[in-house]
Amino acid sequence: MKPIWIVDDDQSIRFVLEKALLRENLPTRSFTNPRDVLAALSQASEEGGPQVLVSDIRMPGGSGLELLDKVKQACPGLPVIIMTAYSDLDSAVSAFQGGAFEYLPKPFDLPKAVELIRRAVEESLREEVVEERMAEAPEMLGQAPAMQDVFRAIGRLSQSNVTVMITGESGSGKELVARALHKHSPRANGPFVAINTAAIPKDLLESELFGHERGAFTGAQTMRRGRFEQADGGTLFLDEIGDMPFDLQTRLLRVLSDGHFYRVGGHGAVKTNVRVIAATHQNLEQRVRDGAFREDLFHRLNVIRLRLPALRERREDIAMLTRHFLQQSAAQLGVEPKRISDAALAWLGNFGFPGNVRQLENICHWLTVMAPAQMVEPKDLPPEVGVSTSGSAPTEAVLTPLPGPAAPAIHVPAEASGVSSAADAAGAAPLPQFSGESWELGLEADALALLATERQDVWDALSRRFESRLILAALATTRGRRIEAATKLGIGRNTITRKIQELGLE
Repeated sequence: MKPIWIVDDDQSIRFVLEKALLRENLPTRSFTNPRDVLAALSQASEEGGPQVLVSDIRMPGGSGLELLDKVKQACPGLPVIIMTAYSDLDSAVSAFQGGAFEYLPKPFDLPKAVELIRRAVEESLREEVVEERMAEAPEMLGQAPAMQDVFRAIGRLSQSNVTVMITGESGSGKELVARALHKHSPRANGPFVAINTAAIPKDLLESELFGHERGAFTGAQTMRRGRFEQADGGTLFLDEIGDMPFDLQTRLLRVLSDGHFYRVGGHGAVKTNVRVIAATHQNLEQRVRDGAFREDLFHRLNVIRLRLPALRERREDIAMLTRHFLQQSAAQLGVEPKRISDAALAWLGNFGFPGNVRQLENICHWLTVMAPAQMVEPKDLPPEVGVSTSGSAPTEAVLTPLPGPAAPAIHVPAEASGVSSAADAAGAAPLPQFSGESWELGLEADALALLATERQDVWDALSRRFESRLILAALATTRGRRIEAATKLGIGRNTITRKIQELGLE
């Protein structure tokens, strides 16, 4: 990892930060004035520059804000943290309209300072990975006619700043389309900032979008720039816009109308120049009719609509995408790429892929780690694809519903219809695999089968199996990182740890 550059004329500040960061295994390099920093930056190779820059605001021989401006011109993606005394904060905020990652008020709490710097490092590394992947891999892949229509639309919009609404199922690649629209637009040299409005709690989303002033709420110890300010001059991608709280929709409409907004706790309007690209998997027209989405905001966002096809609508692309993701996974893990047989590709081609391209990518990650041989055969595919151990296609059985209101028979794989195994009796068996596209029907079928027995723990048995599969899927997606998996699931890290222990998933 590249070093953290510390710029301060106060030797004690430099010493304290150096020692604290070294204890965290974070390398450092220190400077006493901005002039030396700029000289070192001009001489540094791409590998020799800083990971994060931490600079005082007032120093002999130059201002930290002037340094920030010059550094941002040379290294736009470099996170810069500005250290300032409390007496300087107001003037710094008024002069500081963009560029800094965060403020660090003096005197600072050392553990909080280290945590802030580590957060900046993680952001920097994450951006490096994204840029590396975007540089190495094609933006998007697809030979299917539906994808060619998408590519043509991106081409037609390449010289436009018009607002775009991308619709499509979860996992179909809506953010990739948004990035392509940005890259091929007049704003390509500006920032691309993405936010998933459904993944952030309602009480934090307003601050994430619009930023906040110091003291705006408990814990707001510094001013923070929101995503609209971070995306100034570039593109802001609002994913899952259909889940945005109704009161925030009003604020968003105001920004889209005149480009002005207020930070949380702020009294001065902030001007921003942002192109908005929104995405959703929901039917926004129905959300409008239900009163859950503002009609005027819908029309403001729905200038150009771009529909992204589900993977099952472009099955001819599955083989190409599979080989691409296997190559990509192998490169990330530093191993030899797996090859996949025509028989295994045929199985994947017939799978419904409810999770779309994202699910196929995760399957390829799983195969790179778990497949025993270099050639992937049908028997090596993960259980969710529905391949039996023999590699033969699963037969079907019919479950007759319990007496009650008339209902159609539900078709499920034969191996899923039995409920008498020892593992199932313990409530630990995995949920059955269904070749159809509706897992809810599969769950209902399994419930009917269990309810037809003498068992009196159906709720607990199915709940355990559902939670187990959900947690394992999240851990597979995050490569075993529990905190990240908990965040994706919307539960606390203590909760996921407890569930892993209770469900025997260690």
